[in-house]
Amino acid sequence: MDHTDVAPIAEMLEERRYLIDVAYWMLGSPSEAECVVDETYRRWYRLPNGVRKRITDPRSWLAKTAGELCLDRLVLPDWADGLPATVPDPQGTELPPATEEEEVGPVVLDALDVLPPAERAAFVLNDVFGMSPDTVADIVGHTEPEYAELLDRARHYLRIQRSRPTTPKEHDILTRAFRQACVSGDPGILVRLLSPDVTAWFDGGGKVRAVSRAVRGSRQVADSMLTLLALPLRTTLSTHSVNGRTGLVARYNHQVAAVITLGIADHRVTQVWVVLNPDKLHSWNQPSLPGPTSA
Repeated sequence: MDHTDVAPIAEMLEERRYLIDVAYWMLGSPSEAECVVDETYRRWYRLPNGVRKRITDPRSWLAKTAGELCLDRLVLPDWADGLPATVPDPQGTELPPATEEEEVGPVVLDALDVLPPAERAAFVLNDVFGMSPDTVADIVGHTEPEYAELLDRARHYLRIQRSRPTTPKEHDILTRAFRQACVSGDPGILVRLLSPDVTAWFDGGGKVRAVSRAVRGSRQVADSMLTLLALPLRTTLSTHSVNGRTGLVARYNHQVAAVITLGIADHRVTQVWVVLNPDKLHSWNQPSLPGPTSA
C-alpha cells in the first residue's frame, strides 16, 4: 500500500469538492465537471509511485491537471451545445466567494459562456480560485505577461456584462446582423453595430500573419474585420454555436480558417475575438464537425 495517498476522509472529500468547483466554473456543467475530476484522479494514479512521492503539493498538481483538461474541452467545437445560459451550482453547494477584483454572480456565470477559453480560464482560476499567476499562465499556455492581458480582457468584459446583461436571443440576433454586415462589405452598416470603444483581438499564435495588437474603435475594427473577411471565391462566413452561444465560422475551401466570438452589451458589439491559430482550429477541422446553424 502506498501510504503517501492516505489522507483523512474530510480532506479527501474537500479536495474532490474543490476540484469539482474548479471544473464546474470552467465548463458550466455539473456532469462535465464530474467527468473531468474522474479523469484527473485517473491520471494521478497512473503516475509511477516514485513520481507521485516527489509531488510535494498533490492538491496543486490535481488542480492544474483539472484546469488543463477543462481547457482542452473548451476548445473543442460544440462541447457546450444545449447547456443553459445560466446553470445552478452542482448539488446546491455554496459557490466560491467573490474576490476583490470581481463580484461573482449569475450574470458572471452567464457571461463566462461567451468568453474564449483562455480568457475564461484566466478569470476562473485566478479571480475565483486564487491560483498563482505562474500556475495559471502554465495552464493556459501563455507567458505571464500574456496571461495578465487575458485576465484584463476577461475582467473588462465581465464588468460590462454585469451592468448590462445580454440575453441569448439578443446575442444571436446581433451576431447574425454582424455576419450580414461583413458579407455585404458595407463598413457603415458594420460600424453602426459596434460600440464606439469596441476592441478586437486577433489570435494568430505566430502561425499566420495577423494583427498582433488589439484594434480599438468602431471604424478601425470594422475596417479590420472587412479586410479579414473579404469573401473571394471558395470563402464562406456562417453562424455556428461556439461555447454555447452564436458565433461565426469562416471557411476557405471547406476548411475552418477562423472562429469569431462577440462580446455584446447595451445592444452593441463591445468586443471581438478572432481565433486564426491553426493549432487551435485543428478540432474544428475534424471530419465529425457538425454543419453550421445557418448559411
